[in-house]
Amino acid sequence: MATSSLEVTVLRVFTDTRGAFGNKIGLFTSNDVVPEERQQVAAQCRFSETVFVDLPDASSATAQLHIYSPAVPVPFAGAPALAAAWWLRERGSPVHTLHVPAGVISVEYGNHTVAVRVPSEWAPEMVMHDLPSPDAVVRAEAEDYADGFAHCVWSWVDRSLGLARSRVFAPELGIGEDEATGAAAVRLTDYLGCSLTIVQGHGSVIRTSWSTSGWVWVTGDVAADGVEALDGPPGGRPGGSTVW
Repeated sequence: MATSSLEVTVLRVFTDTRGAFGNKIGLFTSNDVVPEERQQVAAQCRFSETVFVDLPDASSATAQLHIYSPAVPVPFAGAPALAAAWWLRERGSPVHTLHVPAGVISVEYGNHTVAVRVPSEWAPEMVMHDLPSPDAVVRAEAEDYADGFAHCVWSWVDRSLGLARSRVFAPELGIGEDEATGAAAVRLTDYLGCSLTIVQGHGSVIRTSWSTSGWVWVTGDVAADGVEALDGPPGGRPGGSTVW
């Protein structure tokens, strides 16, 4: 596979209000990489997810996404959906909906934010660990959760404000720890039955709105980290990963 000429757009999703932290997402247009090579490219990128965007026609307000973790295709993931929606607006083609393998999701734009509305059942199954304090969440060791299942460790920071602290470990997706996870935020929101502001990883911020009808809005800020050359064999980009 000839990848030496490929360039990946790097976006950080779920930054804090200063533009710090966030989950790094790799983005390509679908024309950049043929379908049979996308998994290998995602493994080479080593981001938690890499998204390939079918560019919409000039008269269209929807776009199709193909999402991959380093190990497997992903039906839905929040960070790449927000990354793609933000990137499309920046290039002058904002959308109302996105088609992902799981189905169709709604998109809304704020001044500095993007939000997607998804059914809660799209969130992957994961083991929820209710820890006694935010400090216990910070002290959690990824090695304790390396059993092939996805795990979310979390604690309330301020229950009255819906403020929670979390970390997510997903070895089955080829991710030791994910810095910010939209799908896990959907799962935690549904698990607790309330809207949340979640501080995940080192300081990424995910905001959710919960509905009794089973829908969850996931909102976040996005920052651009520029374009990087993709060189070398799959898995050969040291330092390109969001695995902490």
